[in-house]
Amino acid sequence: MRPNLTFDTEKIREQDRHWVHPWEDFKSLDHVERTIIAQSEGIYLHDTDGNRMIDGPAGMWCMNIGHGREEMAQAIAEQVMRMPYFSPWSLGNPPAAELGEKLAELTPGDLNHVFFTTGGSTAVDSALRFVMYLNNCLGRPEKKHILSRQDAYHGSTYLSASCSGKTRDKTNLDFETGFVHLLPSPNPYRRPEGMSVEDFCDAKVADLENRILELGADKVAAFIAEPIMASGGVIIPPPGYHKRCLAVCRKYDVLYIADEVVTAFGRLGHWFASESVFEVIPDIITSAKGITSGYMPLGAVFISDRLVKMLGAPEAEASMFANGFTYSGHPVAAAAALKNIEIMAREGIMEHVREIGPYFQQRLRELEEIPMVGEVRGEGLMACVECVSDRDSKEPMMLDYEIGKRIDAHCQENGLLVRPLINMCVMSPPLIINRPQIDEMVDILRAGIEQSQEDLQREGLWGG
Repeated sequence: MRPNLTFDTEKIREQDRHWVHPWEDFKSLDHVERTIIAQSEGIYLHDTDGNRMIDGPAGMWCMNIGHGREEMAQAIAEQVMRMPYFSPWSLGNPPAAELGEKLAELTPGDLNHVFFTTGGSTAVDSALRFVMYLNNCLGRPEKKHILSRQDAYHGSTYLSASCSGKTRDKTNLDFETGFVHLLPSPNPYRRPEGMSVEDFCDAKVADLENRILELGADKVAAFIAEPIMASGGVIIPPPGYHKRCLAVCRKYDVLYIADEVVTAFGRLGHWFASESVFEVIPDIITSAKGITSGYMPLGAVFISDRLVKMLGAPEAEASMFANGFTYSGHPVAAAAALKNIEIMAREGIMEHVREIGPYFQQRLRELEEIPMVGEVRGEGLMACVECVSDRDSKEPMMLDYEIGKRIDAHCQENGLLVRPLINMCVMSPPLIINRPQIDEMVDILRAGIEQSQEDLQREGLWGG
């Protein structure tokens, strides 16, 4: 632990009011009392009042190797002093070139080309633009429609947000609706009463095929899917869903984009989850977050050799892919990613996740004993605890966002930061977490949920 520093929390909160945070509620801007995180190490965060908390969400699904890794700081500092920046338009740099080669070794199948971006949203946006560019070059300007799912989250740029299906994230914002189409959610927990999981899977695959046929296969360019729908509430589609969706895409010449911004780089115990966990090799994969374990902003789009060769074919129109960012292939971010991959491989973090993941899931599923908990679901080191007002009807808590906030507040008091998502709590701790720390995390989460349940009963807002 680094030396403790002294902070004036109230002063920082006043300063913080000038910062418009992501997903800001402008009505509460003048009186929001945010927890201010000042220091961190390992799996722990420390706020400006000296309280220590387990980092339950791993930042934002990203602090995979944990906080405060000195060798990461050294690798970043050395690259800053060697060369902090260059123009990626017509020049190369050693760390980005080395990273590209290393990533080609780790990706499944023939996804051997990487386009570097600044994060997950720009990775998804670039993947979608590449698909449209590809079809234009091949003389198929009508093949532009994109299919996604309700409950999906793919980013916050215009195109990536248009492909996102979290309804509440769309309030009072504009999105592309002409060529982006959202199919029903593949959430087994919300399947119709009496329907088997197998029949539900059949229905979701049929949703995809029917929409392709409705729009016309010559009009549909791509289907984008998260292996596990992370921000939608850690939704795990039914067994066989991804393989069958890929088969439908192949049947109709529709590209399959796997959004692995959350699941890549160890969250499920593998460098990439698509092939290793779900047995699919996509045409394109997007990633970010765990690629540097959050130490530097970086995203990546992995493109198959097959697609690249199509662009080099004689019949393809010659043109440049005029898409990129000032910080594409940033040398400092690339150096951080190389060191992150080195640490993960050397310390056997993938193996650790595969070994400890079942214990993490087992302990969390014990929370289903609490009457207010409708379902605990997850895989690897990501999980969601969904609270409901009634287990039979599966109706969400009538307090809506308030229930997640209450659980988070009680947990923070006891030393755990959770990520509340309306009536759900998401847990995705740093991948270095051990069994005693999992026990501590689950015990605090149990206490937070039970305290919130008691609060609601006392206030007459929940009857059990």
